[in-house]
Amino acid sequence: MNSVGDLLVGLVVLVGLVGVVVQVLPGGLLVAGAVIVWGVVTGGVAGWTVVAVAVVVTVLAGIGKYLLAGRHLKRAGVPPSTLVWGGIAGIVGFFVIPVVGLFVGFVLGIFVAEWARVRARQPAWRATVAALQATGLTILVELAAALVATGAWLTALALR
Repeated sequence: MNSVGDLLVGLVVLVGLVGVVVQVLPGGLLVAGAVIVWGVVTGGVAGWTVVAVAVVVTVLAGIGKYLLAGRHLKRAGVPPSTLVWGGIAGIVGFFVIPVVGLFVGFVLGIFVAEWARVRARQPAWRATVAALQATGLTILVELAAALVATGAWLTALALR
């Protein structure tokens, strides 16, 4: 791949890394996709090693983040229906409040759903905090995988 192609891959990787943190774009998939395209086009041992690393860490992160978040939420006693309500409220918030609406809607949706379920403010707030912690866990796992894929790509690029 030439310099322009490398630059384009780098830009997509950068957008993907931001997407992992901001959670508006499928950041991990963007990073993996860009790195995989680079590896396939580049070919050779370095290219295919990068492809293998990107695929393995992305799949492991995809599985791991749901297992970790699910275990955390189950331990906190947060039912899946509460997350559904939080997700719906987050989507509504995204369109109602510019920039921060997704986050505000998610938090408010979790809190209201739990408050309606348990009829008490403190347990509802604890469930909301647990849901936010689980969300943070998923972001960290996905970011770690994206950074490993990015590191493999940068290493192969430097050794080329």
